[in-house]
Amino acid sequence: MFRRLARHAMTLVIAGSLALTLLSAGRIAMDPTLAPLRAATTSEITAAIDRELARLSPGTIPARITEHLAADRRDWVVLQSLRDLATELGQPLPPETQAAYDAAWEEDSGLWANAANCAACALDPAACTLSTFMMCQAPIMLTPIGDLATITDAGIDYMAGAEVDRIAVTLSIIGLGATATVVATAGTSAAAKLGASALKTARAMNRLSPRLTALTTRAATDGVDWIALRRARSLDDVALSLRADAFAPLVSIAADLDRIRGATDTTTALHLLPLIDDANDARRLADATQALGPRITARAEVLGKARLLRATTRVTGIGYALITGMVGLILSVGLFLASALQTRLFAALRRRAAAADQAETD
Repeated sequence: MFRRLARHAMTLVIAGSLALTLLSAGRIAMDPTLAPLRAATTSEITAAIDRELARLSPGTIPARITEHLAADRRDWVVLQSLRDLATELGQPLPPETQAAYDAAWEEDSGLWANAANCAACALDPAACTLSTFMMCQAPIMLTPIGDLATITDAGIDYMAGAEVDRIAVTLSIIGLGATATVVATAGTSAAAKLGASALKTARAMNRLSPRLTALTTRAATDGVDWIALRRARSLDDVALSLRADAFAPLVSIAADLDRIRGATDTTTALHLLPLIDDANDARRLADATQALGPRITARAEVLGKARLLRATTRVTGIGYALITGMVGLILSVGLFLASALQTRLFAALRRRAAAADQAETD
């Protein structure tokens, strides 16, 4: 009797969990305004990041500083932000780390060292650090002069039969505003132009993630009619050679990159770019940057991408209902199967015991 009641109760629990799961999933599918996740508010992001920082071990920041000090080209934008974070958290650097920091600063801050680093950066963007970039490359790379130069060089390469860097040309097209006709919302065009220039610079510095590089490559391949582009005589002609749908993710990333730049500066935006793989990453990283401001540099270094972006989302009520239904369904089915397996096992044992008793009687 008890076993039968337990089986009926388990069936009711499974049915209820399944109904809750299907109801929640159906509401999400039918109503576009419902979602299992929502964007966190500024205060929620700040509080979540502070909780993550409180869990850091005391050796995390010194270890990151030591790692950056050992790099071939030290980036003092990152190093100074890490030192400031240690001060903010009340965690003085160990004497040996502080001594290494001071010695490296003396070595890199001299007149001749700065001149040599700037000269290398001016000749090759890949040789730039974030700290030298703003002095030595930004005046050209982040202006229409750089975009025009890229397109002109591509034309010369094409006429000479050399390979054309289509990705750089594509980003320069966005930077010049030729995609204004494919941007849907007011104000996005200017942001996208500035963001595209930063993307082109970051690519030259090898600071694009592999997935973002692949996305840019697809836009350059699928979004541009290269035959029509070769015949273009004006920006209007260039715009007609573009496909809006292929450029949409890249334009969205460029606009969010400009949100990051606006909340901090160009150097910080370039530093954070390797964390961006797609448009969703760019949006969430821009939300975090607008909540944290310039403090995001050190926090991104010590927390990493996963924990940083996790702080930008929250589970909604409908999301909790969906999770509760799914967990209840999984547990209920597991218990039901365990009960059924136990019943079959006991029945098999009873049959063996009865067979043994019968054998002894015979």
